[in-house]
Amino acid sequence: MTIQEIKNRFGIIGSSPSLDRAIDIAAQVASTDLSVLITGESGSGKEVFPQIIHTLGSRKHGPYIAVNCGAIPEGTIDSELFGHEKGSFTGAHEARKGYFEVANGGTIFLDEVAEMPMATQARLLRVLESGEFIKVGSSKVLKTDVRVVAATNVHIQQAIEKNKFREDLYYRLNTVPIMVPPLRERQQDIFLLMRKFAADFAAKYRMPVIKLSPDAEQILINYYWQGNVRQLKNITEQISVIERNREIDGETLKKYLPDVASSKSNFPMVLKGEQSGSDFSERDLLYKVLFDMKRDLSELKKLVVDIIQHEGSLPETFTGDNERYLQQIYSEVNHPMGNETSIIHTIQKPGAQPVVQQPINLPVEESLSLEDREIELINKALDKSKGKRKNAAKELGISERTLYRKINEYNIKK
Repeated sequence: MTIQEIKNRFGIIGSSPSLDRAIDIAAQVASTDLSVLITGESGSGKEVFPQIIHTLGSRKHGPYIAVNCGAIPEGTIDSELFGHEKGSFTGAHEARKGYFEVANGGTIFLDEVAEMPMATQARLLRVLESGEFIKVGSSKVLKTDVRVVAATNVHIQQAIEKNKFREDLYYRLNTVPIMVPPLRERQQDIFLLMRKFAADFAAKYRMPVIKLSPDAEQILINYYWQGNVRQLKNITEQISVIERNREIDGETLKKYLPDVASSKSNFPMVLKGEQSGSDFSERDLLYKVLFDMKRDLSELKKLVVDIIQHEGSLPETFTGDNERYLQQIYSEVNHPMGNETSIIHTIQKPGAQPVVQQPINLPVEESLSLEDREIELINKALDKSKGKRKNAAKELGISERTLYRKINEYNIKK
């Protein structure tokens, strides 16, 4: 079966090389019993690939079961996958077969496999290696002949480093990897998908098909599509239902597209769950960035002065625009900033009259310690309030109790 025939059969729209490559791998591996791990972002369409593998393989007449591991509570996932015996836990009024027993002779698709608890991962590894499993509350070993296809939108290597995913299970599942590309890497497919979804919703809701203006098409193609195909489908449905005008221009389309840029800030921040072993707050990190920038500027200024002092002249190549640019740098270096010591130096070409004669400021290294900064601010606040600690605390924006603690901690004599 050709790639185009597979697309027609499973309703896949697109012609990007990365998508064709993923379909080709799925078709080739279908005739084997190898485990397959499908990776890709959420909403990129990973769920269709296990169906291709099952339908084109030798197990196509056997059962096919899709399991969302992330949607099953941790306390019941073992029972769901491997079954349980009557009375094995509260509420187990009768014995129950698990998915691996029911799917015997067929294919089981484990979606969001990285969400599986570590204990369940160990039991899954045994199934993959020997085909054996034990029901919850039983001691009898059962056999099953199941092909496992797994999928995840999690970066597995990072999960392994954080001890959230077993490395041996990863290599057992990843016998054949399939990478499903995100929608933003399939720009030539975005408009085709939009037209298909628009036609489907027009038929569903019995209304004319929406059409995009040229500027709207450009916005559609260049958008980031963080939610991938699922997001595109949802937005197409919203527009189809809400907009009375079936000609959609760029301004109208923008109303339905979240501002991705605003959610991709480059500012430093403390991520949830990554604060262990660190006393930094977001404010401290911002202070550190600002102090680092000031330090870098000071080092750059010292470097320029050092070059001038050791060279004593401009190279012959520094003429015209280069010379004027260097003079501008000297002028900027001379701008007063912090505690500085002024020195005078004459820059000249060999055998020529001085071309620049102006003061160059050499910065004095400042302490970047947060503790020193706190002491300095507390002293300034106490001086400003003439020793009245209540007013000083108000000036600093902290409680009087905190100010007393800081004064005792730093042994401030005021």
